[in-house]
Amino acid sequence: MTLNEDFQDEIGNDHIATSAQTPLRDDAFNISDDEKIELIKKDVESILNTLGLDLTDDSLKGTPNRVAKMFVKEIFGGLNPSKKPGSSTFDNKYKYGEMLVEKNIVVYSTCEHHLLPIVGRAHVAYISNGTVVGLSKMNRIVDYFAKRPQVQERLTIQIVQELQKVLGTEDVACVIDAKHLCVNSRGIRDIESSTVTSEFGGQFKEEKVRREFLDYIKLDTQF
Repeated sequence: MTLNEDFQDEIGNDHIATSAQTPLRDDAFNISDDEKIELIKKDVESILNTLGLDLTDDSLKGTPNRVAKMFVKEIFGGLNPSKKPGSSTFDNKYKYGEMLVEKNIVVYSTCEHHLLPIVGRAHVAYISNGTVVGLSKMNRIVDYFAKRPQVQERLTIQIVQELQKVLGTEDVACVIDAKHLCVNSRGIRDIESSTVTSEFGGQFKEEKVRREFLDYIKLDTQF
């Protein structure tokens, strides 16, 4: 193994992010989704054949196509900017001036180092400076940025930066608590551990405001 391969393995095994932006090539969308599916299908066939699997078996023969469609249409659909949620906002006519918290947003993402699932919860908050977004918009933003090969730190930052842009305020925060199957099912194989990341903007950098937010997300909500 070369020094460069050792370095790449170290980045992957330690789950290190290299950028706050998803590393996409300029030509990432020069071909259609259907073309991508056909190319990925052939690549998956090659992997399964290399592993020695019999792709004439009824259980396996459709797997390359299923995986290719899943990659393009589902779990990596958030790579395509055309799928970004619309950014409509509304005047805060009822003058609600306290923080708004949307907690326990389900996160399903994929670790970009091993292409294994990241599963957890995101807690997102903002303080309005005159505009608000619909509650479901926060969930959709989390889902959009989660549906791509990710690093949890980057995902947390991207959610905050997008809401700051949409709302026109720095007063946005996000905490994510998630399990990484690349840690839980391989490598150290620690099935109990989870990873917590946070990003605080504007007023949330102040201890009092940050503590209020963290206290809210600890509430045991039951219905």
